[in-house]
Amino acid sequence: MKPLSRTTFAWLCAMLALLMVTTRFKHFGDALHLPDASMAVFFLGGLYLRRHLAFVCFVLLAVLLDEVSIHYAGISDFCVTAAYAFLPLAYAALWYGGRLYADRLCATVPSLLGAFGVAVLSAVLSFAISNGSFYWLGGRYAHPHMAEYVQRLWQWGPLFVRTTLTYVAVALLVQGLLQRLSARVAAPGARA
Repeated sequence: MKPLSRTTFAWLCAMLALLMVTTRFKHFGDALHLPDASMAVFFLGGLYLRRHLAFVCFVLLAVLLDEVSIHYAGISDFCVTAAYAFLPLAYAALWYGGRLYADRLCATVPSLLGAFGVAVLSAVLSFAISNGSFYWLGGRYAHPHMAEYVQRLWQWGPLFVRTTLTYVAVALLVQGLLQRLSARVAAPGARA
């Protein structure tokens, strides 16, 4: 995929930030709220925005939103432990997974499926980092052991990965449709 224009970069950056802001407070969603899109935002940011500085800005936005949700929105601080320091690494697994695939991305079905496959691997790795650091380093479990960790990984992992992949699938589908539509409009002698 060719680099984005400044206007497209700014627009896409704003859209991803808005998606994170509007979904971050309710991690699992409910009847009135969409599930947290943060993991998907980091993958899509790496795929489309690519820039290291943009990654840093999105990490800072995530931390700011967590601070606001804990101090002003009454959300529990249960997950904020020493392991919270590993979240940038978990987000990096997503961002740089997307960034790694960005040059191969185009509107073809195999390319979009490839991006989705990279999203699966990145989301699994990201969740393993965030969940593993919380379990082993968070101090919330008196006697951590591997069997309990694997049980918790299987309990929460599919939900987080599925949520991420749902947002990524929608974004890739929209991209594919928009690129196909713009190619038809731009093609000389295109049928009406």
